[in-house]
Order: sequence, then C-alpha cells, then structure tokens
Amino acid sequence: MQPSAAPKPTDEEVPDVPALRLIVMIATSFLPLAVLILAVLGSILFGLATPTEAAAIGALGGLLLAVSYRALTFQRLRESVYLTVRTTAMVCWLFVGSYTFSSVFSYLGGETVISEFVRGLDLSPLEFLLLAQLIIFLLGWPLEWSEIIIIFVPIFLPLLEMFGIDPLFFGILVALNLQTSFLTPPMAMSAYYLKGIAPPEVKLTQIFAGIMPFLFMVFLSMAVVYIFPQIVFYLPDAIYGN
Repeated sequence: MQPSAAPKPTDEEVPDVPALRLIVMIATSFLPLAVLILAVLGSILFGLATPTEAAAIGALGGLLLAVSYRALTFQRLRESVYLTVRTTAMVCWLFVGSYTFSSVFSYLGGETVISEFVRGLDLSPLEFLLLAQLIIFLLGWPLEWSEIIIIFVPIFLPLLEMFGIDPLFFGILVALNLQTSFLTPPMAMSAYYLKGIAPPEVKLTQIFAGIMPFLFMVFLSMAVVYIFPQIVFYLPDAIYGN
C-alpha cells in the first residue's frame, strides 16, 4: 500500500551473490538452527521428551552450535550460566509465592467463594469466557504474564467444568489474551523494550501508534477463535486423534 515505506534495496546494498554461495550460507546459518528448533519442539510434540528433557536437548544443541561456529568462549559460557541461574531463580520464587498464595487461598475457602459467586451470576459459557478474558486483560497491565498464569489462571480452572468449557480452548484464549498485555498502552512492556534500543528521536507515542495494528490483530484472532472454536482443536485432533 505504501511502497516507499519499504523501498527495494539497491545493488550496492544487496550484492550479487552466486547461487552456490547462497546455498552454502543457508546451510551453515539457517539449517542448523532450524534443526535445533525442530528437535526441541518436535520431541515434545511427538511425546519423545518432556519439556524439561527437551530443554536439555536445546541446551546441548546450543553448545554444539557454538562450538561448530567457533564462538564458544569461557566468558560467554559464564554469562550464559549466570543469566540462566538468575532467570531460573526468579521463576522458582514466582512458583513458591504462587503456591503459597494458592494454598492459603484454598485453605481459607477462596475457591468456593468465587465458585459460588460466579454461579450466582447465572452466566452463560460465553459470558463467563468474556468475563475471565476481561479480568486477565486488565491484569496484564500491572503484572507479567508468568504471574498471571501461575497465580490467577488456576482460580478459573475449577470453573471450566461447571460451564462445560474445554481447558485447551480456554488455554489458547489465555495465551492470545496475554499478548495484549505486552501491547496495550500505557503498560505495554514491548513498547518500553523497543524504546530502550530505539534511536533517541523515536518517541514513545510513535511506538504506541505503531503497536495498534498488531493489537487489533490479536483481538481479531481472539474473535475468530470465539466464532470458530474448531481452529483450536484441528491440529491436536490431526496429530493425536480425538
């Protein structure tokens, strides 16, 4: 619609590379990474490994790629281990906090109170889904996606059976909804990430304006899933059967 926004590169910007050289470049850069991704996700998809075991496959594959590219140094290995430990520690503490919260919440009868409250609203399954997604959407402004999944999503899970909602369908909606938490101003974390690496002349308001089409895409995707729920079940049914 606006060709000037992405002009065709000039010959100086894209030099003429022989076809054989292109094949070699693809084979040495793209294919190893693609094989690693397929090994990690494929082992989970086909039931050959648990997510933890697949993560170990990915870590080993990453080390082998670093060695093959002659990019593995002690400094990079130490930094990778440090970042991994820091992230793992953060996630573990989130699990500790969420487990403590959910245990106390259940012990005090919080799930029963919420179940009775929702049952008293006399909602239809669609109205319950919309209410749950609205709550998760609002929580996405002040909270990270991991906190929402660990702490708040388990509150809704016991209610799914009452409304006859498939957990897989609910999980896909939650996953789509959580994308909005990264894109919705004023707490769009992806916008602040981008602002941190963007040139100084790029304003935050410009980034927010650029986000809007992608935010509408997420909302449109959620609406399509609501209207055609078979989209969610097609691939699992095709791979694993009914």
